[in-house]
Order: sequence, then C-alpha cells, then structure tokens
Amino acid sequence: MQKIEALLTKIPDYIYKINDTFLSNKFEIYFVGGCIRNLLLGKEIKDWDFTTNATPEQILQLFPDGFYDNIFGTVGIPLTIGEDKIVVEVTTYRTEEGYSDSRHPEKVSWGKTIQEDLSRRDFTINAIAVSINLEKKITIVDPFDGQIDLQKRHIKAVGNADERFKEDALRLLRAIRFATQLGFTIEDETLRAVTEDSHLLKNIAQERIHDEFLKIIGSEFPYDGIVLLRNTHLLDVFLPELLEGIDVSQSRPGRHHTTDVYTHNVLSLKFCPSVDPIVRFATLIHDIGKPKVAKKDADGYVIFHNHEIVGAKMAALICERMKFSRKNKEKIVTLIRWHMFTVDEHITDSAVRRFIRRIGVENVQDMMDLRIGDRLGGGTQTAESWRLKLFKSRVEEQLAPAPFSINDLVIDGNDLMKELNIKPGRKIGEILKVLFEEVDEDLSKNTKEFLIKRAHELSS
Repeated sequence: MQKIEALLTKIPDYIYKINDTFLSNKFEIYFVGGCIRNLLLGKEIKDWDFTTNATPEQILQLFPDGFYDNIFGTVGIPLTIGEDKIVVEVTTYRTEEGYSDSRHPEKVSWGKTIQEDLSRRDFTINAIAVSINLEKKITIVDPFDGQIDLQKRHIKAVGNADERFKEDALRLLRAIRFATQLGFTIEDETLRAVTEDSHLLKNIAQERIHDEFLKIIGSEFPYDGIVLLRNTHLLDVFLPELLEGIDVSQSRPGRHHTTDVYTHNVLSLKFCPSVDPIVRFATLIHDIGKPKVAKKDADGYVIFHNHEIVGAKMAALICERMKFSRKNKEKIVTLIRWHMFTVDEHITDSAVRRFIRRIGVENVQDMMDLRIGDRLGGGTQTAESWRLKLFKSRVEEQLAPAPFSINDLVIDGNDLMKELNIKPGRKIGEILKVLFEEVDEDLSKNTKEFLIKRAHELSS
C-alpha cells in the first residue's frame, strides 16, 4: 500500500479546484470512497468523489451549473476536460434510517460530521476520508481502520456486518465484487453475514444484480468470484440453473471430461481468454442445458444430445430475467447454440462459410475464445488442438476480404424479374435463396450464364 502523501501529484488540477472552492467558502470537503481506496492501492482512479458538510443548495450556489435530483444529497458538477465531458459527484454528509426493502433508506438526514457519514458506508476500505487544505496539508480520517484492512487485503463490513447487509442487500454482491476485483479475501465475520443474509438478495432489482455480477465475472479473478457466490448461496438466488450441474457426471471412456457439469462450466470461465464479461458469461453457462437432457446410452454411459439447443433456450430466459440488453442476449444465445461446431479437417469451404454466417462475423473470435475455455475447462492440456488451429486458419481465409453472401451473386432480383418476366414477390426471394445455396457449395458457378439458366429451371 502506498502512502497518500506521495500521491498528491496524481490528483488533477480541476479536482483540486473543486476542493479549494469549498475550503475558500469555509466548508469542509473530503475525498472519499473508491478514489481514496485506489489511490492508496496505486490503482487507476476513474471517478473522484467528495463528501462535504455543505447542503445541496449551498453546493449549487458554489457551482451554478451543477444538478441535483435525488434524495441522497449528491450534486453532480459537470466539467469539460479537453474533449471529454465528466461529472464529479459531491455528496452532503448524511445519516440513513429504516431499510424495510433491504435497499432504500426510508429517511435520509444531513449529517454534521465526517465520522457520521463514514459510519453508514459499506466496507472499511471504502470508509476512509482524506482532506487536503489550501496549503496541501493532508488529514486522514479512518475511524474503522480501513488502511489496516487494505494492508491485510481484507473486505470487512463497517461496524455490524448483519446491519450493513440488511440496510442494503446489494452489498452482499459488492463484497464478492470487491474481493474479485482487488484479489482480497472476505473477513470471516463479514463472510458469515454474507452467507446468512444471502436470501435478502431476492429483494434487489435484477438490473442491479446484473451490473454487479458482470463486474465480478469481468474481474481479474472471475473463477474465485463464482466459487464465493456458490459458497455464500448467492448463486441460489439469481442463477440457480448453474447449480443444476452439480454432481451431473460427464465421465465416459475416451473423453477428457472428468468433472461434473457445474465444475466444467466454472473451469471453462476460468480459462476463457476473453476479457469481455458477455463472452465470459456465455462460457460460464455454455453447457447449462446438459442436466436437462442427460441420458444413458446402450452401454450405460451418460450422453447429452441437443444440450446446446436446450442450453440456448435456457440462456434466453436467464438473460431476460437478468435484464441483459437485447444485443447481449442475442450474442450469448448464439454462442451457446452453436458452440458444438465441428472442426473436422474434411469439412468443405462452404461449411466454413455457413459457420461464419450462422454465428456472425462479429462473433467469430468470441466463439473461438469460448471453445478454448471449453477445452481447457474440460481437462485438456492445450488451448487449441491441431484441428482447431486448422479450422481457425480456414475461417480467416473465408473472412478475407469478406464472407460470401447473397449480395455477392452476380445477379439480383431485378435481373430475375427481367429474365423470367415475373413481378416482385416471394418467388424471387425463393429462387435467389436456392441459387445462393448452390453457388455457396461451388463459387465457380457464380456466373450470369449459369445463374440465369438455373433460374429458368427453378421457375418452370
């Protein structure tokens, strides 16, 4: 952990200007929360947050361009830095009471001291405040020993952990998120409270769960995050389908799988090379359909026929429930539906082109990343087999300059209407579809002579 005195130069001038404006007008002002945590850890700071004894109305008098439209005393101060537009948030000291919905306080009051404000925060590492006076003298306020927990690499609740989680059940996920993002462990009493209070997460909106969960699997330690979510029973609340794979064996002679379906899914996430949380999520649930279709063959060994089809349908429902965007839902479903693509060295070029069209050019690399996670998560020692490497090279050949599409036929609907003397309608599209399929099998047939002749045959 770095000493904050040595890091003053990392604070931008425009942030100092906001700080000094409050001080010049006789108000208290403290840097607080994630910016101080990251400053002490030497990590990148994306947002600079302040807390102050000035009321929202007083803040707006200092910064007339600011805006304030919430009950929590947070004023946004818009700034233009070069070509970037940012918002710096300043929040009035506050105390909160009553959390009947395990999320929102029923009463918010302005606090009088920084200690009051810090006592309502979630974790000790986020309850450190720093003031920098006009002479650049630093004062650190750390009533809950957050600096010690930073050194210990601990996530520890402020005060009574049960009370903190009952106030805001989203903190249950935030504890996991901070642990996975920072590579910290959760302090024993806090971890106990997370587990005992896990059921409270059902009171939280799916949009909020979605956001925290993507941060967990998008972190540096996504595998550890899933392990923590399972051990604390949080997965039971928002992703129970993943747990259905526990104890569902995949073992059979001649196959590399030695773990159950759940473990395979989680290990696949661990080894997926993509840093995109959407691709990582698709990898995590890529075999989620297996428990639904598991059967025994004639020899008594487990088989999972059509698990990718069932899994894709399950994924669509999960994405809808967890409020994924339409675009991300379609991507996840596509990756799961077609992840069983063959890499046999004997497949034709047209089959490779069909693969590309089926999953979309934009998803090709993501599908390869899922496949690598799938292989390594299944126990193989190499990320890519020679067949997968060959298949990837053939895909790259078909992608240059662009995959063959129906628009690349040397004739179009207007040519067909003229040659066949027919009006616009469904028949035109049907003929073009057949012509495309035939040419896709043999690109040398993409000549006007062949296509016109074939069109006459199809229309007769």
